Formats: sequence, C-alpha cells, structure tokens
Amino acid sequence: MNPFFKKGTKVLFMGDSVTDCDRDRSDPYGLGNGYPKKVVEIYNSLYPDSGVVFQNRAISGDTTARMLARYDEDLKAIEPDFVSIMIGVNDTWRHFDNGVYTPPEVTEANLEEYLQRIRRDFPEAKIMLMEPLLLPSDPEKLCFREDLDPKIAKIRALGIKYADYFLPTDGLINAAAVTTPATELSADGVHPLEKGHAVIAYHWLKCLHII
Repeated sequence: MNPFFKKGTKVLFMGDSVTDCDRDRSDPYGLGNGYPKKVVEIYNSLYPDSGVVFQNRAISGDTTARMLARYDEDLKAIEPDFVSIMIGVNDTWRHFDNGVYTPPEVTEANLEEYLQRIRRDFPEAKIMLMEPLLLPSDPEKLCFREDLDPKIAKIRALGIKYADYFLPTDGLINAAAVTTPATELSADGVHPLEKGHAVIAYHWLKCLHII
C-alpha cells in the first residue's frame, strides 16, 4: 500500500451516469453513490489526514461530445492534478434509443481532443482512462456489443497514447461475472449495482497500488 497522492492533490472524476451515480449537483464535493465514493471512502480510511481533494463532475447521459463541450467549465475551473475518465457507452446507447449513430472514429476524435487539451493545459496532471463497460445482464442490450467494441478498441489505443494509467473496466468487470452473476453486478448491463461499483473501485485503487 502507498498513499500515491500528495497532500493537497486535486483529483477529478469525469464521465457519464456510471460515474455520476446520483451525485448532488448543488454540492461541489458531492461524489454520488458509485465507485468514486467507494474509492474516496477507502482512501480516506487508509490515509485520514491526506488532505487530498476529490471532486466528481460526471454527468448522467453524457457522450464524448457533450463532455468535450464542457471542458472549460469542468477542467479549467478545477485545475486538477489527477483526472479519472470513463466515457463512451452513451455514444453507443444513443444509437439504439434515439437513432443517433456515433462512428468509432468520432468517439476517438472527441476523446483524443479532450486528452490533448488536458496535456496542453495541465502538463503535470496525471490521467487515468477507463474503458466503458457492458455486462450480459439484459438480453435487449446484447446488441450494444457490436457497436461498443470498436469504440473500446479506440479508447484502449488512446489510453496507450495519452494516459498515465489505463483501466480495462469492461474486461475486469466481465471477468468478475465469471464468479458473480452479471445481474448482481449490473441489472441492466450498463449501470453497476453495489457489487459492480465495488469491483471498479477495487481495481481503480489497485491500479495505483493504493491497495
């Protein structure tokens, strides 16, 4: 174990509903009820006097395009030292519920511009990039896989190019589904339940050798 973050480090979580997880928008330090909250609870339990500032600016329903459009509002306002990003599943979902198709190359371009801006504006900041996930919990969403997989491949390539840390979330949570029923990790295949968020939080902390 090691504390990883220095005193006063500003850690920012970005993403969609998986990261948002019903956070209180009126509270700038509201973490929601998902993996960011679990990460922070464990970290603060291990290092109660760390002085690390954790914030969650994820917004439910966000696509890569919408997150990119809010870059100044989110990133420049906070000036983070560490940015954790999980985005992309809604680039797929909007194809099936609204008929809005986002090619993998567009997902890639949006996210690449976002990462390039972080590197330009905050050259000392560390980046953790997390791929979106899909579990076989809901038969009606199995069709998402054909659209999502090429996007995950693009995100993995961006992780190699820009991220300091990459979390293969889709692979890790599907590996967990070998021993834990997928429906116990996520009822709809996209939004994690308590156990699903615990799996993500565990691997997030493990990736940084915090646990």
